[in-house]
Order: sequence, then C-alpha cells, then structure tokens
Amino acid sequence: MPDIITLKALCEELKIDPREARERLRAAASDGKANPELAKARKPRTPWQWVKGSGAEKEARRNLLPSKPSQPNTTQR
Repeated sequence: MPDIITLKALCEELKIDPREARERLRAAASDGKANPELAKARKPRTPWQWVKGSGAEKEARRNLLPSKPSQPNTTQR
C-alpha cells in the first residue's frame, strides 16, 4: 500500500497555515498548464492528500513553499 501524505502533515512540515495552504492549492490546481499533476489529482469535496513522492505531491510542495524574495541589485559602480 502506497504511503499517503496529507495536507495537515505537509503544513506541519513546512510550518504554514492550513487555510492559506488550501487557498494556494486551489489556485494552483485551477491552472492545469502550470500544474498538470496537481490538477489531475484534485477532486472537489475530498481531502487534500497525495501518494508520497508523486508528481502531484511535488507540485503541491512547490506551490506551498514560500516564494523567494528577489534580491535587490547591490552591485557598485
């Protein structure tokens, strides 16, 4: 039986709020071109959960990780 990872476990691991995570995942799943595996795995009215190591789980992680702030250009002339 494959290992299942839930949104709750992912949120605890990444230290993010589950409500914010669900909002981000809904937005990401609605963009099928950018996140095809996540869009295929999403079924309305079911818990967010993935098979550990699947493409959908990797896309979910990528969308939940905080975006890296752009660093200002600090080169001196």
